[in-house]
Amino acid sequence: MERAVTTDRPFRAAGKAATSRHTRWKSQFALQSMVWPGVLFLLIFSYIPMYGILIAFKDYDLFLGVSGSPWVGLAHFREFFTDANFMNVLRNTLAMNILVLIFGFPAPIVFALFLNELTTAKFKRFVQTISYLPHFVSWVIFGGLIMTVLSPSNGVINMILLQLHLINEPLNFMGKPELFWFIMVGSEMLKGIGWGAIIYIAAIAGVDQELYEAAKIDGAGRFQRMWYITVPSIMGTIVIMLIFAVSSILNTGIEQMLVMQNPLNLNVSETIDTYVYKVGLQQMRYSYSTAVGLAKSLVALILLIGANQVTRKISGNSLF
Repeated sequence: MERAVTTDRPFRAAGKAATSRHTRWKSQFALQSMVWPGVLFLLIFSYIPMYGILIAFKDYDLFLGVSGSPWVGLAHFREFFTDANFMNVLRNTLAMNILVLIFGFPAPIVFALFLNELTTAKFKRFVQTISYLPHFVSWVIFGGLIMTVLSPSNGVINMILLQLHLINEPLNFMGKPELFWFIMVGSEMLKGIGWGAIIYIAAIAGVDQELYEAAKIDGAGRFQRMWYITVPSIMGTIVIMLIFAVSSILNTGIEQMLVMQNPLNLNVSETIDTYVYKVGLQQMRYSYSTAVGLAKSLVALILLIGANQVTRKISGNSLF
């Protein structure tokens, strides 16, 4: 009898655990009902389409389908890495994204910090609203505005430079390859600084106000409170956003590139995304474009894991 009781004990424990999970699930039904639509969305639009990755290893034919198309292995990957334009598009992609990482990543943080120091509520809301607006404007419109401002014929920038006698004749900014990267980074910062600051503003709102009061009593000024209280308090959020930024270092906004690109700056504006769009999609080389996209995803995964490990060792904060 004692041996039988001992044998049945694991089964009773498992049954109790299953009952406990079922009871907990029923008690959390309202929360579960909010989660499952998101899980279903990811399943339908993110995981099921992963079957299409097979196209990268096949010579895809629309009439034969994914399963009927012949295998070519790593042929499309080798073609991309040995392409004459590969080093150029890789250089442009990395250069612009590194500039965005250096200048564009800190910009929303600094903006959020200074916005938090505004004491007039109405003016603060006004500044927030104005900074958010460019995010909701498409790159077709916003890029057109940037090119109009920089236009050599009637652009505001050229008019100001001429009036100040800094230049003798109008400059074609969009036709100067040496300026293109900085124009792209500046326009992206201008468009996204307000929207990117939202998450930092939310993080700052959660900082304990008693810390500021104590620092103020100790004689700390605004910049000291900002540096020694606000920044360390939101460091976890900054680290997570930095990890995401590093992992997407091979991604460039294709809409922005296509709008701002022209034959004069093509040598410095052709990125991996625009190259794949032109060679892979416009020429209907779906297998080739899928292979490049898969290679980018693998690199992004490696960068994500690497950045996560580095930030964990340096700051103690990480994504996982």
